[in-house]
Amino acid sequence: MADEEHQIDIKHVDAAEGADRLSAILLAIAQAQDKDRISVGDLLEALRRRALGALMFIFAVPTALPMPPGVSAIVGAPLLFLSVQLMFGMRPWLPKIITDRSLSKVDFDKVVATTAPWLAKAESIMRPRLQFLARGPAVHLVGFVALAMSIVLFLPIPLGNMLPSVAICIMALGILERDGVWVLIGVALAIVSVIIVWGVMWALIFGALYVLSNFFGMG
Repeated sequence: MADEEHQIDIKHVDAAEGADRLSAILLAIAQAQDKDRISVGDLLEALRRRALGALMFIFAVPTALPMPPGVSAIVGAPLLFLSVQLMFGMRPWLPKIITDRSLSKVDFDKVVATTAPWLAKAESIMRPRLQFLARGPAVHLVGFVALAMSIVLFLPIPLGNMLPSVAICIMALGILERDGVWVLIGVALAIVSVIIVWGVMWALIFGALYVLSNFFGMG
């Protein structure tokens, strides 16, 4: 658990602004934090009582945006653990080696400034639909899909970050809002992501083989 001096207080989010909305929570975290860096442990502690989907969204969204090198490595690792925990219905927990990682407040503020407006719009149109897809056994399957996307994030593949990250974000929001339609959209995007990444991998492999065959005169 984070030390008291590192905790982020989000208890006083204005109810009129939607205290339970993730967009309001993100803005509250950005405004409450006055340090130069925000650790993964800070975010975990601030959202410990929130749904697991909120944590997954917060750690997935930076990798869906143009961010400085290294940010993906910081927020990508928690996704592996959180996806497994969602798949098995476990409570959110991260090892210290991950919670000690941090990103600059400038980078975090950039994520919030970019994400919060469209997130608020998404929340305004989401509603409970096909709720069986956002709870129970279906959520465990979503956790498996999110785990697959988290693994893809670590692969050094062009276009290997953005689509899987967006898929995780959409599935996480669907779970948070009990909107099965968004869960389905997220799963569909995950399938598309796998197809695209697989295609890019094969293109790179065949391209490399073609170059090598020509280099060695085997063409």
